[in-house]
Amino acid sequence: MTYTLFIIVEIIVSILLILVVLMQASKGGGLAGTLGSANMGTVFGVRRTSDFLSKTTTILATIYILLALFINLTVLPRPEEKESIIQKNSSVPPPATQIPQPAPTQNQPK
Repeated sequence: MTYTLFIIVEIIVSILLILVVLMQASKGGGLAGTLGSANMGTVFGVRRTSDFLSKTTTILATIYILLALFINLTVLPRPEEKESIIQKNSSVPPPATQIPQPAPTQNQPK
């Protein structure tokens, strides 16, 4: 149950991060005009909007990375500890390799 909850939160954070990155105005304009960033510039001011989006991107990216690490290290369901094939066969000596012998040549007089 907790695993599913953390995965849902991770998906929500990733979607928010995608939206915030797409809303930022790049040198070429990008998708900022499509997502309504032009209207945000009139509300906050152009400088405040870019600062807000930059800080939001940094915060969401940090949350995303830390949450991914947390899920992987603590919440991720682990399979039962089993002995690996290498550990099982460590007591058995490796098989001897056989070197192929060249085929005998017949010297027939001409």
